[in-house]
Amino acid sequence: MKKIGRGPCFALLLMAMLASCRVTKPYRQPETAVEGLYRGVKAADTTNIAHLSWREMFTDTVLQGLISKGINNNLDLKIAVTRIQSAEANLRQSKLALWPSLSVSPSFTLSKTSSAQLRSFNIQGDDSGGGGATTVIPTVKQYALTASTSWEADVWGKLRSTKRAYLAYFLQSEAYKRSVQTQLVADIATNYFALLAYDQQLRITQETIEIRRSDVQTMKELKQAARVTGADVVQSESNLYAAEVSLPDIRQNIRETENALSVLLAIPPDSIPRTRLDEQLRDGSLQTGIPAQLLANRPDVQQAEYSFRNAFELTNVARTYFYPSLSITGTGGFATANTLSNFFTGTFYGNLVAGLTQPIFSQGEIKRRLRTAEATQAEAYFTYQSTLLTAGQEVSNALYSHQMAVEKSMKRQQQLEALAKAVSYTKEFVRYTSNTNFTDVLTSEQNLLAAQLNGVDDTLQRLRSIVQLYRALGGGWR
Repeated sequence: MKKIGRGPCFALLLMAMLASCRVTKPYRQPETAVEGLYRGVKAADTTNIAHLSWREMFTDTVLQGLISKGINNNLDLKIAVTRIQSAEANLRQSKLALWPSLSVSPSFTLSKTSSAQLRSFNIQGDDSGGGGATTVIPTVKQYALTASTSWEADVWGKLRSTKRAYLAYFLQSEAYKRSVQTQLVADIATNYFALLAYDQQLRITQETIEIRRSDVQTMKELKQAARVTGADVVQSESNLYAAEVSLPDIRQNIRETENALSVLLAIPPDSIPRTRLDEQLRDGSLQTGIPAQLLANRPDVQQAEYSFRNAFELTNVARTYFYPSLSITGTGGFATANTLSNFFTGTFYGNLVAGLTQPIFSQGEIKRRLRTAEATQAEAYFTYQSTLLTAGQEVSNALYSHQMAVEKSMKRQQQLEALAKAVSYTKEFVRYTSNTNFTDVLTSEQNLLAAQLNGVDDTLQRLRSIVQLYRALGGGWR
């Protein structure tokens, strides 16, 4: 048989490597249309509040302490870290898959012929009639050490594509952790501001109750002076009770918000240290940067892109199953009998086998694998596009919410000033005139309290919109 020279073998290997370039496709980031992603915003400035660390964004030292504690203790964040560790292990194994495997199997065999076998041998083989001879039963010891190795040549790029898929999954798990931290920072800040707002509403309600208690006493004195009727006194008491009955709801909101914050901090439900609402408003404009920065700032957008990249590489892997696989296996070792002292001078044995496996009929399994991978890749692509659009929606909503909150605050201040005057005027009329309807006093007081509480909600909306914008732009993980 004529031997094949090195030249043709090298040419065949080179052709196989070139063919592998056509089997697997290089990854390209999906094209995205980000123009107009922020509704009503035409910004060319790349200054972006998402580039601020959460310590720079939230200057309240108490809030900073809570966020720091949450990042260190939050259970969802710890779960995200375990996902990174799992993905890292898969990535490390995919890199080692390019190398040959090696296993070693030491063995020891002890064999001894049975007495029955020896007697049978003596009866059949000994015709001398000397049945009195002593039979010695031999014992045989055998020591062996076998090494096995196998290696799959990555001709079509299957192993390399698998490694790139696991790399994308590892990066996806890191992006997921950043996404969890971004949401965690936003949730802690939002609940903290809500807690401050409930505190403020509680103070306003308590101050109102004290004023209305004074009003009840005043009405009783005016009744004794025959300036008002008993119905007016009862109405003033009813107005007092209306304010007092709202206290349990506010206190319940405070308790539930403290409990929610405790869960975020991974501690049992407890009271939360805090400052005051009027110390929180942030001055300065809220810079959004340009929409293209979402690709680098928002962890969930990055996570969706890495998920698409993972699916893309797994599609490459599925394509390689249509082509033959080349594997090389080898075994070798030493064997000796009776003693270990001369083990490595014993018998050496070994073999080397190269095999080529070409799939011909697999009951449609290879086609199913490819079609499933392509469908998963398409789904990941659409998910990426949807995530990017959702990010633009959240930025637009947060910007508009902040704008509306600022407008409401300006009008609310004017409303509060007018209602305060209305309460003052109607009380004076009741005190010094005899033809004033006390219902006007009740109505003006109720409207003033409602406006004061709504004013707190306006401030909370403004703070929440800042937090939402910061998270929507991808801030919080730096």
